[in-house]
Amino acid sequence: MSVISVQNLTKRFGKFEALRGVNLEVKAGEVYGFIGPNGAGKSTTIRVLLGILQATEGKVSVFGLDAWHHAVDIHNRIAYVPGDVNLWPNLTGGEVIDLFTRLRCRENKSYREELIQRFDLDPSKKCRTYSKGNRQKVALVAAFASEADLYILDEPTSGLDPLMEQVFQQCVQEVKDQGKSVLLSSHILQEVERLCDKVSIIRQGEVIESGTMQELRHLTRTSITVRTQHPLSGLAALPGIHDVLAEASGSVMFNVDSELLGQTIAYLGQHGILTLECTPPTLEQLFMRHYE
Repeated sequence: MSVISVQNLTKRFGKFEALRGVNLEVKAGEVYGFIGPNGAGKSTTIRVLLGILQATEGKVSVFGLDAWHHAVDIHNRIAYVPGDVNLWPNLTGGEVIDLFTRLRCRENKSYREELIQRFDLDPSKKCRTYSKGNRQKVALVAAFASEADLYILDEPTSGLDPLMEQVFQQCVQEVKDQGKSVLLSSHILQEVERLCDKVSIIRQGEVIESGTMQELRHLTRTSITVRTQHPLSGLAALPGIHDVLAEASGSVMFNVDSELLGQTIAYLGQHGILTLECTPPTLEQLFMRHYE
């Protein structure tokens, strides 16, 4: 059964078409990545799913219910974390978490305390004193403690440090293991690669590619900066090598198809590696490379 079904979704604001024929299907127990650059239409799609915005055209359902007409029933079974969390300034973090979990009548106090410890959150402080990262932690603890059937996460790790991002990823894996579904909107490709079963890439209001991460692996190339003892004269002729650029410092920069990374490193090793830096592609680089 599909937990989320979006068919030919179009959303217009006056003459501006924010979404154009978007299709998504998220099944039970699936972590679905919804990725694209800022302004691509991710948050607009999520607001339609949440019943905050009404679709101009198309059919949008969650748990088999119409997202606009049955928004209250849907919200009883979902947890939502936005990318920029605003909290009541005079409430403490703990009071906000309690408020959100009680709204769903699915409170699990022991798990709530465990999550507060894992996210290293001080729940006794007033929300007005929290940094952006701590506000995100409050929203994440409230979401995962509510034991929802569907988690809609819109740039949820914005403002979190790498250690807390790791805790977040563990929590997503745990709810997936329980058979829950997750829609993860992100512009961080590495985060999506680690967590998601399937991915849709949206750009300028249109879904341009969908599939499993393995099916989309052709989109990724790794950037390498290397300095070697001996010149890399034949590098550009190797399979999977792109955009070779020699720098004045003696380093060479290039991109390599990820499936040929091991073969390329072996070739570099034959020339005596002095320094080596490998960088996974950013989503922006991916779009520039494949879709412009």
